[in-house]
Amino acid sequence: MRILMVSDVSFPRVNGVSTSIATFRRSLAELGHESTLIAPAYPGAPAGESGVIRIPSRAVPRDPEDRMMGRGRVVALAGALAGQAFDIVHVHTPFVAHYAGVALARRLQLPVVETYHTFFEEYLHHYVPFVPRAATRFLARRFSVSQCREVDALIVPTSQMLSLLRDYGVDARAEVLPTGIDLERFRGGDGAAFRRRHGIPAGRPVLLHISRVAHEKNIDFVLEVLARVRAAVPEVLLVIAGEGPALSHLKRLASRLDLDRHVLFVGYLDRDGPLLDCYRAGDAFVFASRTETQGLVLLEALALGVPVVSTAVMGTAEVLDGVKGAIIAPDEVDGFAASVVSVLTDAALRRRLAAAAPADAHAWSAPVMADRLVALYREVIAARAPRYSPARVLLEASPTCPPSGCE
Repeated sequence: MRILMVSDVSFPRVNGVSTSIATFRRSLAELGHESTLIAPAYPGAPAGESGVIRIPSRAVPRDPEDRMMGRGRVVALAGALAGQAFDIVHVHTPFVAHYAGVALARRLQLPVVETYHTFFEEYLHHYVPFVPRAATRFLARRFSVSQCREVDALIVPTSQMLSLLRDYGVDARAEVLPTGIDLERFRGGDGAAFRRRHGIPAGRPVLLHISRVAHEKNIDFVLEVLARVRAAVPEVLLVIAGEGPALSHLKRLASRLDLDRHVLFVGYLDRDGPLLDCYRAGDAFVFASRTETQGLVLLEALALGVPVVSTAVMGTAEVLDGVKGAIIAPDEVDGFAASVVSVLTDAALRRRLAAAAPADAHAWSAPVMADRLVALYREVIAARAPRYSPARVLLEASPTCPPSGCE
C-alpha cells in the first residue's frame, strides 16, 4: 500500500503530532507499506529525507516555531504525484494541510482520511486571546464540523474526543485509534548522566514535565503546584523540557513564585539520547494539560518506568484508565500537590509505581496500532472503490503483515 500524508507540522518541529506521524510511518514501513509525507520546510531541517516532500514555508504569527506552507504549492504537486500509484491520502492537521490535502485527494481521485489530533475548543483561545472565549469555542466547533464533512473517515485518538465530536454534530465515519508507542525506542537512558550534565545532586528530588511549552499545556498550574510541594519537599526541582510560545511567560511566573532555584528549563532534547536520560533522571512525571487528545508523553514516561502524577481530562483520562504506574491527581492545586508529595516522600510507593509502569505502556504498542490503521485504510478504500479506480488496485494488496514485519 502507498499512503500520501499531508501535515502542517513534522520533525524537526517537536510536538505530539510530529511524534504520531513519525511513529506511524515507521511502523507502516515495518509492515511493508510505503508512505510519503508532505510537510513544511523548516530552517535547519536535514536535507535529503527519504519519503518527505518539503514545501517552502513562512513563520506563523504569534507562534514562530510553526511554519505555514502555501496551499497552492501542495495542490500543484498533483501532476507529479499522479503517476506514483498512491492508494489513500491521510491528512494530519486542520490548517493549510487539511484544505490542500482534500484538494489533492480530489485531483488524484483518492479517498481521504484525517486524524483529529487537537482539541481546538480549548486550544484556539490561547492564540487569539482578544476574541471572547465563547466566540472561539463556537468557531472551533463550526470549524471542526465543516472539516470533518469533507473526509471519508476520521481517526480520533480517544473515545472521549470522539464523544465530543459527536456532541458537536460530527456524523462522519470515525475510528478510535490512538498513536502507539515504539517500545524499542524507549529503553535505556542514563538519569545519572543527565543530572551530572545539569549539576543536579544525585539525591535531589526531581519532577519532570516534558511537552511543548505552550499555554494550552497548563504549565502555569504545574508551577503553582510546585510552590505548594516546596513547602513539604524544600529541595524539589522541576525540570521542564521543551520549547514554545509560553516559555518567557513561564520564566516570569517562576520568578514571581520565588521558584528560580526550583525550576530548570532545558529546551528541546534529542529523542535518541538526551530525552531518555531526562526521563530517567526524574522521580516523577507531572502533567496537567486539559487539551490532550491523547497524551503521548505519559506513555513515554510509563515505558521508561517513571511514576506519573497527572490529571485525567480528555485524552489523558483514557491513557490513564486502569494503569498501575500512575496516580490520578485532582484538578486543583492543593490536591495535586498532595499527590506529588506522597510520591516524593514515600520510597516504597515510588518503587511500586515505577515497577508497574512499563506494563501499562505495553498495551499501547506501535505495531498493534499501525496494523489497525492499515485495516481502516483498506475499509475506506473498499468503500470508495466504485468511484476511484486507483483504489481497486489496492484491494489486491497482500494481507496485513504481522507485528514482526513483512519479509
